[in-house]
Amino acid sequence: MATAKALEPAFQGVGSKPGVEIWRIENFKPVPLPKADYGKFYSGDSYVVLQTSGRAGAGAYTYDIHFWLGKDTSQDEAGVAAIKTVELDAILGGRAVQHRELQNHESDKFISYFKPCIIPLEGGVASGFKKPEEEEFVTRLYTCKGKRVVHLKQVPFSRSVLNHDDVFILDTKDKIFQFNGANSNIQERAKALEVVQFLKDTYHEGTCNVAIVDDGKLQAEGDSGEFWVIFGGFAPIGKKVLSDDDVVPDKTPGKLYSIAGGQVADQIEEYSKSTFENDKCYLMDCGDEVFVWVGRSTQVDDRKAAMKAAEEFLTSNNRPKATLVTRLIQGYETHSFKSNFDSWPSSTAPSAENRGKVAENRGKVSALLKQQGVGPKGKEKNAPVVEEVVPPLLEANGKLEVWSIDGDAKNPVASEDIGKFYSGDCYIVLYSYHSREKKEDFYLCYWIGKDSTEEDQNTAAKLTASMFNSLKGRPVQGRIYQDKEPPQFIAIFQPMVVFKGGLSSGYKSHIAEKGLDDETYKPDSASVIQILGTAVHNNKATQLDPVASSLNSHECFVIQSGSHLYIWQGTQSTYEQHAWAAKIAEFVKPGVHVKYQKEGSESASFWLGLGGKDTCGSNKVSLDTNRDPHLFAFSLSKGKFEIEEVYNFDQDDLLPEDILILDTRAEVIVWIGQAVDQKEKKNALEYGQKYIELAESLDGLSPHVPLYKVTEGNEPCFFTVYFSWEASKTSIPGNSFQKKVTILFGAGHSAGHANKGSGSQRRAAVAALSGVLTNEKTIADEPPPADEPEQPEEAPEEPVEPSEPIPEDDDSEPKVAIEEDENGILSSQSTFTYEQVRVKSEDTIPGIDLKRREAYLSVEEFESVLGMTKEEFYKLPKWKQDLTKKKVDLF
Repeated sequence: MATAKALEPAFQGVGSKPGVEIWRIENFKPVPLPKADYGKFYSGDSYVVLQTSGRAGAGAYTYDIHFWLGKDTSQDEAGVAAIKTVELDAILGGRAVQHRELQNHESDKFISYFKPCIIPLEGGVASGFKKPEEEEFVTRLYTCKGKRVVHLKQVPFSRSVLNHDDVFILDTKDKIFQFNGANSNIQERAKALEVVQFLKDTYHEGTCNVAIVDDGKLQAEGDSGEFWVIFGGFAPIGKKVLSDDDVVPDKTPGKLYSIAGGQVADQIEEYSKSTFENDKCYLMDCGDEVFVWVGRSTQVDDRKAAMKAAEEFLTSNNRPKATLVTRLIQGYETHSFKSNFDSWPSSTAPSAENRGKVAENRGKVSALLKQQGVGPKGKEKNAPVVEEVVPPLLEANGKLEVWSIDGDAKNPVASEDIGKFYSGDCYIVLYSYHSREKKEDFYLCYWIGKDSTEEDQNTAAKLTASMFNSLKGRPVQGRIYQDKEPPQFIAIFQPMVVFKGGLSSGYKSHIAEKGLDDETYKPDSASVIQILGTAVHNNKATQLDPVASSLNSHECFVIQSGSHLYIWQGTQSTYEQHAWAAKIAEFVKPGVHVKYQKEGSESASFWLGLGGKDTCGSNKVSLDTNRDPHLFAFSLSKGKFEIEEVYNFDQDDLLPEDILILDTRAEVIVWIGQAVDQKEKKNALEYGQKYIELAESLDGLSPHVPLYKVTEGNEPCFFTVYFSWEASKTSIPGNSFQKKVTILFGAGHSAGHANKGSGSQRRAAVAALSGVLTNEKTIADEPPPADEPEQPEEAPEEPVEPSEPIPEDDDSEPKVAIEEDENGILSSQSTFTYEQVRVKSEDTIPGIDLKRREAYLSVEEFESVLGMTKEEFYKLPKWKQDLTKKKVDLF
């Protein structure tokens, strides 16, 4: 293990907040890279990249370390990058996932940090490479691959490189062309447009023209002819010629090998989680990715040898360069690794023989972290504890309807009984409300009591689906289990009480057949109702067994005993619990006089109604839910449900042709694009259930987690909060490419604008080539020369010139400037009051950035309004920043 004395100074204080940190290897030392250069990687260099993810506080950060090796980097530099990765991991507590990244073969996760792409640059700054000097603009040709992240690769500027299968970007001084191969993927075309916009903004100051050219559609004038002129004239393009870089390995079932003495040993035919030993290393070969699994108790030398063994394994088996190499530490396995197992049970305590080694290694790690001013779980000393962040609730004052299931029918619940649920029954809930966009939205779900019958559950699901269809697929459709009610469900019932037993005929028949006692709540029966949460999103009350042991010092209870109604107040209970208990008592027994009993001074008659005095509980129950959002694509391969994570996701990853799954750990939401096949749409909840079953076996997700499906254009606030959401994007019709064209160029712009018209391909090509012979300079926006060949008899339509990209919001170019310091903290030299910058302000300041209203507050007012310092606020993930601002009308 490295010593504190040997720690790299450049890594001081790393991983203290979410985000990316990059070091370039210069003179065999890591040097922090300026943020302005993030995303630019030189082929002659090696880099170390740290991604810190998760919530601030409570040791909740997770780490990914990538060492990126340029295709021209030296072996020595590459070796230094690998060693520094190990050192950085030691500083972070030895729990980071390590990734090897080779130029042109980077993982999707790595590229996702630099959306839409990383910029490949020739040259380097270390080991004999000279830093490229500023030079005149050079025309470059790139290929774009990938539907969610773009693998951008510079290729020789030659017509012979073009083919029918790929998307190309031609970046010239005055114009950027996107060439769409006839067989290219619609989604790759859409992502390439993001790169076009990025190149325009980065290298052309946002002023050059942009053109889209489709393979096989030519016209002499306009963008198509101009594109071919740059290549010296049109000629038929050939089939794609595969190179070593184009060989992408297939994913295969995992093969497990042990690693001993720095060598990959024999294959282990049958394996499970229990196969892995704490003091050993293993190699898992999955075809497209090789994992090196490292036990907690292994020595640093063994870990280094394991990585070297993996490199030799790939070389000896002649594996493609695109094969990814990932090193995992025990206890921090990734989704892609665990997916090779039928199940991955939760960790258990280490065996007695390994406890000593584990304790020894923890001590060494703690010493390193103490040197860095970091706690033993990667938590900054004195870091604030972050409270639960609750997603936004549905708009209040909507119309609420509830039906109970009885047999094959649903019966409306009387208005005075809405909010009363029985654990033996099932219910359908429809909430209609108006969102900020003024349109009517629907929240439709069915609630499953824990003691309800399977028949009632199936009926509830069937009738809910029928209601969903009758509302033309607009509602959010959900399945809610008792005791797993999400915030947005509880909030629409004020109050909500869950009673024992059931009223349905199915429940009554079930307990009669089983010979069970009927515990159904009755107004005159003994009962204990627990009051725990008091916030609008967690104030559900629940009936417990009518015995003294049900009581808890941290809670309040409404207790019914004969003709008496009591409110029992635990010694650690709060005023808010007392007030809510009174409201529950009035809801359950309206107009009945209540007697108050404080813990420790109860009357004898009170205990009599509970069967005698007993010890009360004293453990405080936490209602907080840690949300950790992840987005997944999925596929069904030979009947097996497989998932693929969409890393660092944003709204642009929601492609109209896809069904995606958002797992927040507190709810699972299936999102359905508008271009998805109707049959697939009907199966959406089935896919969600398959995901829950998979996540239950691999990650311990509750099988009763709330499950929703939402359709594109009808996303609720508790879904959009995890994205930087722009509602206008969902209303744009068309496939991925068409939508992106509209977003970038305006609603009146056609995706195929440069390719409309008539005339044969040959005639257009001859006209274009003639133009280059008579006018040797590149055709720009000037009119065609007088001696251009005669145009086709039927003149082609005048191509529509691309307009400038329309701003997404009126605040795209704020006049009141905002500055960002090296820690990502925003501020402005011009400060305004909260009343001036809030969304509903009657004294709006013109020119402020409407997405960053908080930046204009003074330090004092910022802390008063948002309840935290700027440093604490800007450490939060973007979606949590937006959610926090929404609560105080700043977003």
